[in-house]
Amino acid sequence: MSVSDKTALVTGGGSKRGIGRATAHTLAAAGWNIAILDLDEASAKDAAHEIEEQHGVRAVGIGCDITDESSVENALAVLDDAVPPVGALVNNAGITSPIPFLQVTGQEWDRIFAVNVRGAFNVTRRIAPGMTERGFGRIVFLSSVSAERGGGVFGGVAYSAAKAAELGFTRALARELGPHGVTVNAVAPGLIDTDITGGALEGERKAQLLAGIPVGRTGKVADVADLITYLCREESGYISGATYDVNGGSHIH
Repeated sequence: MSVSDKTALVTGGGSKRGIGRATAHTLAAAGWNIAILDLDEASAKDAAHEIEEQHGVRAVGIGCDITDESSVENALAVLDDAVPPVGALVNNAGITSPIPFLQVTGQEWDRIFAVNVRGAFNVTRRIAPGMTERGFGRIVFLSSVSAERGGGVFGGVAYSAAKAAELGFTRALARELGPHGVTVNAVAPGLIDTDITGGALEGERKAQLLAGIPVGRTGKVADVADLITYLCREESGYISGATYDVNGGSHIH
């Protein structure tokens, strides 16, 4: 079985310095065709163009608000006509929130859950049936070390709770879809150098954070992208319901 007749769908893959875009590139290098959904349509198309040029696979970038079911339906209808069937789904789109719990509004709570949890549901619910029918699928959720250690990095309670919800989603879905040839796993990155963390990683704060990381550096997007690509291989079919930590040893449990 080859991945060249399959597509890997990455949500939130538009950002130039993000984990999603790096993952799309790494999957393309492994032979997957690529579909990128991003709220910013221009960046999704830019990423797809870059991937096609560099890796010689088919790639499509589509503007999509994953929190909106009809937006997801429309985006995936475009996808059905443009690239081969989806064999891998990377639920990467997410937003963080550092607001202390005692100041969190209901609106802010809902905003964080809408993207991280409901958004992942909207896309996965639409993609999973085709995977089960074809008897092959790889689904990877991007959780966070914040879900495991209880915040304390950049995300507050709302973010930690949403990312923990993704771990429960991963585990229960792995049980249901396993008999159909579909694996479901989660990746929990620690401190990764992206635009989300960029500004906060300066001076004393950076030194303080690095002191707690045994390998002595912040993570690179490639550190996460390589692991996700590994989990999407056909050969990784006996790994399911697992959470993989990518944190340089900063959280060991």
